[in-house]
Amino acid sequence: MSDVLAGGVFAGSTGDDDTADLRALVDDIGSRSFEARLGRRGLPEKFDDTAWGNLEDTGLTRLTTTPDLGAGPIESAVLLRGLARHAVAAPIAETDLLAAWLAAEAGVEVSETGPLTVVVADATVTDGRVIGSAARVPWTRAASTVVLAIPIDDGLLVGAARPDDLTITDGCNLGGEPRDDIEFELFAEDFLPVGPVAAKELTRRGAWARCVQIIGALDAAAELSVAYTRDRVQFGRPLSKFQAVQHSLAGLAGEIERARAATTLAVMAAADHGFAAPQTDYAVTVAKVVLGRVVPVVNTIAHQLHGAIGVTIEHQLWSSTNRAHSWIDEFGSTGHYARRLGRAALDAPDGELWDVLTGAR
Repeated sequence: MSDVLAGGVFAGSTGDDDTADLRALVDDIGSRSFEARLGRRGLPEKFDDTAWGNLEDTGLTRLTTTPDLGAGPIESAVLLRGLARHAVAAPIAETDLLAAWLAAEAGVEVSETGPLTVVVADATVTDGRVIGSAARVPWTRAASTVVLAIPIDDGLLVGAARPDDLTITDGCNLGGEPRDDIEFELFAEDFLPVGPVAAKELTRRGAWARCVQIIGALDAAAELSVAYTRDRVQFGRPLSKFQAVQHSLAGLAGEIERARAATTLAVMAAADHGFAAPQTDYAVTVAKVVLGRVVPVVNTIAHQLHGAIGVTIEHQLWSSTNRAHSWIDEFGSTGHYARRLGRAALDAPDGELWDVLTGAR
């Protein structure tokens, strides 16, 4: 199952693994979504209700939070990578891995259908009301329910609200995805507590999801770069025949495979040990650091190979590279996770630094 994130133009055959059927289904939904939106992009990106309907009809919108499906992190990784590769405008990670999971942990009721989103908000409890705000909330207006998580001393207070219950200021990230600022005033009795373990797991799940999605975006950037340099003729031969271009493509491929290896470690840790486990915490930390260094390099190479055409909003490269660049800072920046690794190294007992850094201890 080590090829769970396999794919892209540099990959070999991926048709005989256990997730081949799921991968094919996601690729079909994703490619149809991308083709239908050509020439219709704007800022912020509009929610793709057609793609969402297809995902909901096939049970993919609540993949890991529907017990009868028997799906876990591996299936979720295949789904998230595939949708990100086609820049599908739908909050699957927010709905399944984050909001639906957290609501179930807290016992808060949310819509059984339709998209969800989640945010950790700053708020105070006064006179039976929870009054607060949050920045850069994903897909607020598209959501049927917004799950609000309020940090408290021993965990989180979790509640649910409809978008109509919130004051929303529209915004978007570099990739065009909605990232809104919200304000709210809700009844405190509608919020229920969860402990600190769930609070940490929420952030870990979000960071894990963004790492997986970035792999899909980077794979798309690689595929587009290879296709463009193969088809674009300059001085009587394709760009891909020039040695400098070949070196650039090789460097791009190496960086993506480095990122894929680190993210695969995080996927397998979650599959083997669960999202709450320290093994997964460590693997996600490593993946976030690696991806934070890989994304700028891959984005630079891809845009250099494309020239000016890659910076237009209608070109798929624009969505892929800008989404990847936006995602690396969500649920914790590269610097935040690098400092975590640094503290782990400094705290390592004598003679055990290698074991700590490789995750063996």
